[in-house]
Amino acid sequence: MSAHCQVTGRKPGFGMRVSHSHVRTRRRWNPNIQKKTYWLPSENRKVTLTLSAKGIKTVDKHGIEAIVRRLRALGVKV
Repeated sequence: MSAHCQVTGRKPGFGMRVSHSHVRTRRRWNPNIQKKTYWLPSENRKVTLTLSAKGIKTVDKHGIEAIVRRLRALGVKV
């Protein structure tokens, strides 16, 4: 599973890890990605989305029907 949210578009951030001696090495900050299954009443089936924690809150706020409609308009297969 890639670290990418289907709703918010959140993806890993990159930067440097800096030690006490100020040696710098590359690191990444991964978003809190979860696989979540929702019931889609209009199609009488379940859909599984890869969402960040904020993406889950967005689905709860706007509703799964509106989110799936928006994803399909963007060309994402749901």
